[in-house]
Amino acid sequence: MEKGFFTFIVGGKAGEGVKKAGQAAAALFSGMGRHVFQSDEYESLIKGGHNFSAVTTGLRQVTGTYLRADLVVCLDKRSYDIHKDHLAPGGVLVHNSDAMGPGSWKGAGIPLTSSAKKFPNPELRMGLGAVAALMAAIGLDRSDVMKLLKEEYARDLESNLQFALAVHELASPHVGRRFKLERGERKRPLLFGNQAIVLGAYLGGLDAYFAYPMTPSSSALHYIAGKARELGVTVVHPESEIAVMNMALGAAFTGARSMIGTAGGGFGLMVEALSMAGMAEVPVLALLSSRVGPSTGAATLHEQSDLRFALGAGHGEFPRLVASPGTVKEAMFLSAELLDLAWQFQVPAILLTEKHLSESTMTVDIDPSEAAWSQPAVHAGGEYKRYRITDDGVTPLLFPPTKELNKWTSHMCDETGLVSEDPGMITQMHEKFIRKGNALRERLQAMHTVNTFGNEGRVILTYGSTTMAVVEALRFSGRKARVVQPIYLEPFPDWAMGCQADERPIVVEQSSTGMFARLVEDRLGVEPETVIKKYDGRPFDPEELAASLKEVL
Repeated sequence: MEKGFFTFIVGGKAGEGVKKAGQAAAALFSGMGRHVFQSDEYESLIKGGHNFSAVTTGLRQVTGTYLRADLVVCLDKRSYDIHKDHLAPGGVLVHNSDAMGPGSWKGAGIPLTSSAKKFPNPELRMGLGAVAALMAAIGLDRSDVMKLLKEEYARDLESNLQFALAVHELASPHVGRRFKLERGERKRPLLFGNQAIVLGAYLGGLDAYFAYPMTPSSSALHYIAGKARELGVTVVHPESEIAVMNMALGAAFTGARSMIGTAGGGFGLMVEALSMAGMAEVPVLALLSSRVGPSTGAATLHEQSDLRFALGAGHGEFPRLVASPGTVKEAMFLSAELLDLAWQFQVPAILLTEKHLSESTMTVDIDPSEAAWSQPAVHAGGEYKRYRITDDGVTPLLFPPTKELNKWTSHMCDETGLVSEDPGMITQMHEKFIRKGNALRERLQAMHTVNTFGNEGRVILTYGSTTMAVVEALRFSGRKARVVQPIYLEPFPDWAMGCQADERPIVVEQSSTGMFARLVEDRLGVEPETVIKKYDGRPFDPEELAASLKEVL
């Protein structure tokens, strides 16, 4: 492991505060001025399923969680069995001795269950015990424990303090001051992906957010609903995903900048309305966060399996935007940018991401003033024709109330929006779409649409959150490569990829069929030499990926 890096893993049952323990650890490291990457894995169960949170921290930016940990805390026997071999050299394991039964067990045993039972709601406090053990292991004292708990465990603070201090005392003889973590230069804010996405849309002028809960997009709905009054955003949880998209289109007709959030199964129900958005030229931003599929799939796990769906969803031909952020910070600014482009060009825009980015937390350096503000072209006066034929295919918008005829329609129509089956008019409307698509592509050519990391060595093509793992794997191994990540996938930025047909790039992605590799071959005419794929529902571990890249670099 790189000098200065430290990884903490806490595992236990759903309902034991495991995720909160990971969040508290991330806040602790961030408060020390260190960089942080925190991710969670959990089963689709409210209570009893195995959950774990992994937090990696360093003195440089961290873009992935390592699964070989310096400190592992297991709250139950199942977590012990899963994580006992996840120790890095010199690592320490702490287990809940009350949950293990008779026998000889690796690591240090602490009676967490019996300690927690001295307080109300003992199961909910178990994760806090892991945080207390962590604080003992990195040499923090009672005053540090009290300060963190006031910030992270303020509810029933007195009981939390007594329990945490008791565990800290029990853990200290076994793991006390085992690790020394150097402080960084300054504290940075922590953001998780879905939080960054909806905040980015807000910075871009978001007025209304519509969603039906579906993992891994649900946390976006929960977060913005909790902030709705503060942000001045209308948040609606309709009765179904079909209603979600239709309400968003209706809101857009009134001039409200609208966004929806869902996963693949929910987006499938929205496709008819998405097609209407294409035909009626309705601007809407869709957060599509992939899970393992098809159908219900593995609802709480990670995969990049909705790429072709996002690119091709809907019937008929119409221009659209599809883009996928590589980091939490990029997710914020991309969300604002997509909202702006959707309204400028009156097209549906899809922010395609995955569970790993949606639900992982990172320290970020962000200047919110850099976000794009949505500014559509608005009708300036005179006779209004909703679908007026223009050179760039974009017709200025007009919102109610107005005395002008303002008809948005799902039909092929004339310039006023009245239904038309005239062959000449149908041809003109198709050509209006084509000009709009060309204008959209021309606009993207003047924008930053591709990220490149490194300037020497073999070309590695990747996209979305897998970019973080590739960059981290190269840092871990010290190997040189040129990582190319298209941010936009439709229109595909072939003009900015910088790939030559004879380079035979390496492609890294998380789908079983190599969807991204085929997209690269189709759009660039470049056949990848090797496609490194992972499709077990888990993101790439940087160390594991470094070993795979070593074989081909």
